[in-house]
Amino acid sequence: MDRYIEFALNHYILSLALIIVTYLLVQDLFESAFKKFTVISPLLAVNKMNNEDTVIIDVREPLEFTESHIENAMNTPLSKLPEQLASLETYKKTPILIACQTGTRSATAGKLLTKAGFEQVFVITGGMAAWEGDYKLPVKISKNKKKA
Repeated sequence: MDRYIEFALNHYILSLALIIVTYLLVQDLFESAFKKFTVISPLLAVNKMNNEDTVIIDVREPLEFTESHIENAMNTPLSKLPEQLASLETYKKTPILIACQTGTRSATAGKLLTKAGFEQVFVITGGMAAWEGDYKLPVKISKNKKKA
């Protein structure tokens, strides 16, 4: 035990880094264990859209949304989502698919919606980057932003 203390005192930066990394890993484990939304792939999202009445919420900013988005998706930027929760109340029991550009903002939106009492929240992994790039799924493109 004395050697560990001596090591920690001699290498305090390494010891501090170990403590921080351990804390972040434990926090991530707890967060993923207690999250109430489900993470699904774009293909499973398409399957859910085809077989159930779903609501698609795109939490990207309006400029990103107008470039391309999933058909019938509603644009509610993440920054405006808390204000829009009242207008989404009718969808509390409906499956909700959340998309963003890479999947980061949609995870935050998923947490927000589950805390607000929405029962079936699904976050699309990889976001629109995976939807368009990896899976080559169809998107709606605004008329003035046609892709080559």
